[in-house]
Amino acid sequence: MDVLPAHAPLSGGLAALEARVARDLALIAYPEPRWVPGRVSGSGEPILDVLVVGAGQGGLVTLFALLRDRVTNILAIDRKPEGQEGPWRDFARMVTLRSWKTVTGPDLDIPSLTFQSWFEAQWGEAAFEALGKIPKGMWADYLLWYRRVLGLPVRNGMELVSLAPGADGLAATLREAGQQRTVVARKVVLVTGIETPGRWWMPEFIAALPSHLRAHTAEAIDFAALSGKRVAVLGAGASAFDNAATALEHGAQVTLCCRRPELQRVQPYKQISHAGFFRGFPHLPDAQRWRWMNHLLSVREAFPRETWERATRHAGFTLRTGSPWLGARARGDHVEIDTPQSVLEADFIICGTGFEMDISAHPALWPHAGLIATWGDRHTPAEGEENPRLARFPYLTAGFALTEKMPGTAPWLANIHLFSFGATVSFGPSGSSINAMKFAAPRLAQAIAADLFAADAEAHYQAMLAYDTPEFPLPGET
Repeated sequence: MDVLPAHAPLSGGLAALEARVARDLALIAYPEPRWVPGRVSGSGEPILDVLVVGAGQGGLVTLFALLRDRVTNILAIDRKPEGQEGPWRDFARMVTLRSWKTVTGPDLDIPSLTFQSWFEAQWGEAAFEALGKIPKGMWADYLLWYRRVLGLPVRNGMELVSLAPGADGLAATLREAGQQRTVVARKVVLVTGIETPGRWWMPEFIAALPSHLRAHTAEAIDFAALSGKRVAVLGAGASAFDNAATALEHGAQVTLCCRRPELQRVQPYKQISHAGFFRGFPHLPDAQRWRWMNHLLSVREAFPRETWERATRHAGFTLRTGSPWLGARARGDHVEIDTPQSVLEADFIICGTGFEMDISAHPALWPHAGLIATWGDRHTPAEGEENPRLARFPYLTAGFALTEKMPGTAPWLANIHLFSFGATVSFGPSGSSINAMKFAAPRLAQAIAADLFAADAEAHYQAMLAYDTPEFPLPGET
């Protein structure tokens, strides 16, 4: 259950904040003109300048960053209902965010748009001072308010089916209420968090078990049904511990196993959470970026103290480090798991084994996967730094765009931008990171604006030549 403020909501506070947001946006409106010329397809249909796929936190801040640059012919789509976007009401089973409560991101440095301003407008400064970390459901509520107060263009219940190059731009086939239609967009931004492009992964011998005996942490799990059951969890990361704690809170007995001899307790991302890294990392040579990410993605993130205490406070929790799973088999209504120490019996298995990068796993990218360059195509690591996991990440331009594996074979890929976990090796934490968002989203929007301008440069030049509005009248003129 999310931790809610003990203080009663303040009367009228949110309305006053929304007036302040409107005032702040008016004050920073420069430059005001909408400058992107409209386009229509060969059949006379309007062409979108940017289609954003995903309306979670990354998608919303992408829209706002584009609007700040007066790129207004844009739309975001999300397959989930309004208010359910992102992981916060889905497979995110932590109680609070892992980031500290004062972290900023979606606000893009506008104080009235910060989570703190939104919170204090409703519950006051004392309540914010007493708050530890942000409850995940409250963060989802904040994002919904952010979308509403900014009037961001989002269409829920719509998903991307396919992408293909066309004469007028990218042809995006969309599905809504069982019906498909195609829209044309000059740019497409894929903003679907950690899920793009790839798949959640578990060992093959676990995946081969009957589905009623196992699940991944990213799947829907009936935790109430696990009451009184023996649950085995595989993994040493935050999601493994969050799911273990959720099962314990529903009355299960939980054994968590990980192959590491010791848990990762140091959080290396805290050391790099500064402007120098967020601004400078994307400009480093490939060899340096590879070396950094090879370390960071190998040691993984440490989970916070609250996550550890949430699991270990239960008497029914057992932790086995240095205990990889070597095999498993179903035995009636339970599972036998082979470990180096013994055979572990469980009534249900939960795998917190993470995510595997795979461009071909994305429904809109798989037909083109052979055309898209990965880090393995672009960089040969130094001896001892080889990492097949990193090699599968897409190799992106400075503007988060996909690149061609073979130059000249698919230049249209430069109009597909990846603002997700898939950008991590190229940019470090970016589209799926709250901490990095204030640096990454403007970089993305600026790159898109620059591309749109360059594509219409001749039209802008002619408009400049044709501009003839005098700054002042001569005598006798009105």
